[in-house]
Amino acid sequence: MKRVFLVTAIATMFNAQVAHAQDAAPTAKPEHEFSFNAALVSDYRYRGISQTRLKPALQGGVDYVNNASGFYAGAWASTIKWTKDAGGSGSVEVDLYAGKRGSLTSDASYDVGVLTYVYPSNGLAVSANTTEIYGQINYGSAYAKYSHSTTNLFGFANSKNSGYLDIGANIEIKNGLVLNLHAGHQRVNHNSISSYTDWKVGITKDLGVFNAALAVIGTNANKLAYASPANGKFLGKTAVVATVSKNF
Repeated sequence: MKRVFLVTAIATMFNAQVAHAQDAAPTAKPEHEFSFNAALVSDYRYRGISQTRLKPALQGGVDYVNNASGFYAGAWASTIKWTKDAGGSGSVEVDLYAGKRGSLTSDASYDVGVLTYVYPSNGLAVSANTTEIYGQINYGSAYAKYSHSTTNLFGFANSKNSGYLDIGANIEIKNGLVLNLHAGHQRVNHNSISSYTDWKVGITKDLGVFNAALAVIGTNANKLAYASPANGKFLGKTAVVATVSKNF
């Protein structure tokens, strides 16, 4: 499962870098843009739940944007532990996505798309592979996003049409320092014991050579439903997560 914390941190720092560059020397964007990212995270949390049994992960991705139309596509990958711990196989998550962004007003914008989470050779009785469609509205530094699964959700049986509501804000304080606020609710269809709310308070900082992020992340998830099969530890516990990342 994919990366609420990392995606917010990288996107926020990238936007801050672009805004700074535009202030310094306004230039027209090329029609086609490619970018790359790499990161080391102390615990890969997705929607508040650890995907790595509270251990570190290596992550990286590539993105394409057509600035004329707002169309974008990309791929992202992370090391994981949960599929193997759940009795299957595999140690990698690969995310494939595409969508369109655009402006609604001078202060508001939208983002709609589709995202498929692929867990190669996961071997679970109910496949971990998941596809969601999503829509997001941004207003100033705030945003609201809803994701809806068109398949079973991350290995939960009979969970098609599950949904995740994500609201938050990324507020620039000064000199590339950004405050990240998030609250979300995961509804797992026909699996109410597995539904929960998660939250995050963090900061990101552009240090020039690399970006750094630190966040406190927690959930009210059921401790039995989200206990690691490997060691029984609660995967939604409140914890501090650190990230070092680089955009190319």
